[in-house]
Amino acid sequence: MRLSSTTSHPSTTRRLAKAAATALAGAAVVLTAAGCSPSVEISAATGSADPACAPMMVALPDTLGDAAKRSTTSQGTAAWGDPSLVILRCGVNVPGPTTDRCVGVNGVDWVLKEGDPTWTLTTYGRTPATELVFDPNKIASSTVLAEIANAAAKIPATRGCVSPEDAVKVPTS
Repeated sequence: MRLSSTTSHPSTTRRLAKAAATALAGAAVVLTAAGCSPSVEISAATGSADPACAPMMVALPDTLGDAAKRSTTSQGTAAWGDPSLVILRCGVNVPGPTTDRCVGVNGVDWVLKEGDPTWTLTTYGRTPATELVFDPNKIASSTVLAEIANAAAKIPATRGCVSPEDAVKVPTS
């Protein structure tokens, strides 16, 4: 029996079908990857591998305001928004006593460094410390701090901020 040019051999048909399915699957992967934002490149903090960072990192919210959480390139880091509105790093240097402004939100104290335009806030009284960097003109600090507080509280506090009125008076003589 002779096969005509319009009739395919069953094994050829199977190979072509398999090749077509593989090509479609590959195209689906490319399309899916093309729709995702690339990972945010963030330098890890010196103490980013501290095991105490882990409970906080897994408790971070999926969104801050309307900004969705994105993948990052370093351990102990997180970012929200595209382009990034908020950057978080766990394991930064623990701030010592300071006269810098300190704000408390939902039981978490933060030392505030106001820049122009970005602010840097670092947890106070928690080891390891966590740092947030964001522009308060693009996302409200009240939103960021309130929505991060539950996760940041996973690192236990060993001390807290005090106001000048609460500071211990040192005798002068």
